[in-house]
Amino acid sequence: QKKKLLEELGESRLPYMTPGEAGFHELWKTKYSKLIFRKSDTIPEELHQVVQEAFLTLRKHDCFFRDLVRIKGKDFVTPVSRILIGNPGCTYKYLNTRLFTVPWPTEGYEIKYCSPHIHDACKALMKLNDYLHTEAVQALQGQNSSETKETKDTVVIDREQSVDTSIKEKEAVLKDQSSCYVSEDDYTRLKNRTSFNLTLLNYMDPLQMLYLKQEPYFGMGDMAVSWHHDENLIARSTVAVYSYSCEGSTTEENNEQNLKGRDPAVWHVGLKVAWDIETPGLAMPLHQGDCYFMLDDLNMTHQHCVLAGFVPRFSSTHRVADCSRGTLDYILGRCELALQNLQTDSNSMALSLKSLEAAVVKQVEEIHNEVEFEWLRQFWFQGKRYLKCTDWWLKPMAKLQEFWRKMEVMVSI
Repeated sequence: QKKKLLEELGESRLPYMTPGEAGFHELWKTKYSKLIFRKSDTIPEELHQVVQEAFLTLRKHDCFFRDLVRIKGKDFVTPVSRILIGNPGCTYKYLNTRLFTVPWPTEGYEIKYCSPHIHDACKALMKLNDYLHTEAVQALQGQNSSETKETKDTVVIDREQSVDTSIKEKEAVLKDQSSCYVSEDDYTRLKNRTSFNLTLLNYMDPLQMLYLKQEPYFGMGDMAVSWHHDENLIARSTVAVYSYSCEGSTTEENNEQNLKGRDPAVWHVGLKVAWDIETPGLAMPLHQGDCYFMLDDLNMTHQHCVLAGFVPRFSSTHRVADCSRGTLDYILGRCELALQNLQTDSNSMALSLKSLEAAVVKQVEEIHNEVEFEWLRQFWFQGKRYLKCTDWWLKPMAKLQEFWRKMEVMVSI
């Protein structure tokens, strides 16, 4: 699709808009309405402080790593450095690479951090996660109440006031269903689609990069992250992003330049309708402490990229990862299922299989491969880097390795 689109474009470029251009807000409202933006001054200052300190702490302790990923059969090292923080035992897979969470402080889990500063950083990101969850639920409630009222042909002024109320009242709105016209079932569904279980943190200093790809469709400039849909997520779940660019006097936006396109000194998020050459793209500037939300199915119907500025930038991208096959509990359960077919002779202590049925033997081999290739190899290749933060994964991996050895015996009997 990309090749076909580029061939169709030839030397020309598609149009895109930035906030300084006439028609920008109409385009946003009609084609990108599920992109919600929160300026930094609407977010509690205390939260800014602890989150930005967390970024700098993790950077100081060398906890950001460039990943080796596979795209179309070829291996690449990502230009962006990352770390995954989230619920204990969760993993997140992107571009054939499995990342293992540095667990944030969670009640009921014993988690030893390499430094109290790293503990505080993970706690701050958990606090940010809770805040963004609340904001995302409210944003979805606001959209739903807006759509409901439009359907009922209610006066536009009333609709706008309701949306404004749903955004500003925060916890009060969450507790009072009647104010947002959302049923209890709908409310539960919204909460589930915004219950972020992990955050993928990103860091990049563009001045340290020898080469960055140029945005190919619109001519938006240097890309830190190419056009993509976020993968391995629960369908129609929200993605919430907190952005922290280390801004200085050199990154002040040039209004004259902004009218002609995006200011290359400022980081932006770019959006486009997936594989569409009719709808203009969108480039939203990202300043210190700004947040944005990709609600509902926006991540499925649209693609986004990250456009590099001139200064280093951190981001915390909160997701509802599809962990149906990606948690420690899941893979341990699979191991226990496979080992049910192993028995030990009480006299000779010899190992043998309870059943030789083809389906049972095949299942054991599948689980054996899953443990080896999806977990052990992935962890010991890249996951062990997180030992700079915590040793939480070492015991589970030792247990998985022991299960793998038993299955190795089973498939050789």
